[in-house]
Amino acid sequence: MFDKIVIANRGEIALRILRACRELDIKTVAVYSSADRDLKHVRLADEAVCIGPPSSTDSYLNIPAIISAAEVTDAEAIHPGYGFLSENADFSEKVEQSGFVFIGPKADTIRMMGDKIQAKKAMIAAGIPCVPGNGDPLSDDKAENLKLAHEIGYPVIIKAAGGGGGRGMRVVHTEAALINAITMTKAEAGAAFGNPTVYMEKFLEDPRHIEFQVIADSHGNAIHLGERDCSMQRRHQKVVEEAPAPGLSDEERDRMGKLCAKACLDIGYRGAGTFEFLYEKGQFFFIEMNTRVQVEHPVTEMITGFDIVKEQLRVAAGEKLSKTQDQITFTGHAIECRLNAEDPTNFMPSPGKINQFHMPGGPGIRCETHIYNGYVVPPFYDSMIGKLIAHGEDRNSAIARMKTALSEMIIDGIKTNIPLQQDIMADSAFALGGQNIHYLEKKLGLD
Repeated sequence: MFDKIVIANRGEIALRILRACRELDIKTVAVYSSADRDLKHVRLADEAVCIGPPSSTDSYLNIPAIISAAEVTDAEAIHPGYGFLSENADFSEKVEQSGFVFIGPKADTIRMMGDKIQAKKAMIAAGIPCVPGNGDPLSDDKAENLKLAHEIGYPVIIKAAGGGGGRGMRVVHTEAALINAITMTKAEAGAAFGNPTVYMEKFLEDPRHIEFQVIADSHGNAIHLGERDCSMQRRHQKVVEEAPAPGLSDEERDRMGKLCAKACLDIGYRGAGTFEFLYEKGQFFFIEMNTRVQVEHPVTEMITGFDIVKEQLRVAAGEKLSKTQDQITFTGHAIECRLNAEDPTNFMPSPGKINQFHMPGGPGIRCETHIYNGYVVPPFYDSMIGKLIAHGEDRNSAIARMKTALSEMIIDGIKTNIPLQQDIMADSAFALGGQNIHYLEKKLGLD
């Protein structure tokens, strides 16, 4: 096992990684921007190194600064968390070339799965069901593109090959709008991702978002930890996640989970990852693979008792998986509400000082957050300030516990989305389960 690692992230995930390291007796180095010197994990880490000013570009995205921090502290490995550089193949490559271990997949794997066209081809080869569409880059031949759309059937969606996080996509309902949509998406993709390549797929109109958690070692072993339903979304950003997915049978879970684990072996995957699917009319359609730990990993941990972050560290250190597939069991139901520093009605960010913070408790309640009384939420980063997770013997129990926990939580001094989360938990359609990815936006009048 490693003696010391660098945590190349901030906020709640950095604190989560630090806690896992402490359990494994690994020393930690926190790297931070000048705006983040008061973060909880910075105060708790064995060592801390300031890597730049508040701007992410000059700090958390500054590859030379992060690697230099590992060098001066004699660390052995770097954990990227999620976001920032976690799915940056160049970062992974430079970390390994500098003599450190990247706690995640190899650069070639990240690069392949980051290109949606290459990822789709790899999944088709591995037997993973994909959204209809040939998956090839679109040319500038207008007649050819019109013919392809006709063959797939409207509506279609134009996607950036290098996109992600709900960006770089445009839905087209008519032939008249197709060519302009392709041109605009190419331009946006080039500006946002440095890659103007786009492709075309069938647009599914009523899908749910279901994803499978996997983890693989470097000894030819891979397992799945079941699925999560992440269909409560706003602007393609997840708001509520839960596990297991309502209405999914044990047979479907077993079949798809095994397919995903096998695909990991086929592509030589190492570490934790997530296969994301659209699920419509009883069918799964692969959309992308996230080659990192997910924001919503706690709901999987709650129903399996499996520590995903500790396993990431073990696998990166060269150990075999600590459990086999037949040792993974699923107990009860877990729901996660993302907590954001934002206005719950217009969703504008709400940075500022937290005057009072009270964390809820009780059976089955877990709170992942880096905030505390007196902490100042900076305006420079993502608005998420934590995650509240409730676990119960069944879905109704988990919802009831979440309602209680949300009513107990106090975050005074800034606006948060707690009222929105309370509204979702009280929603009769959400209580039924199985709503599609458009439900929340329709409920909020944003569709």
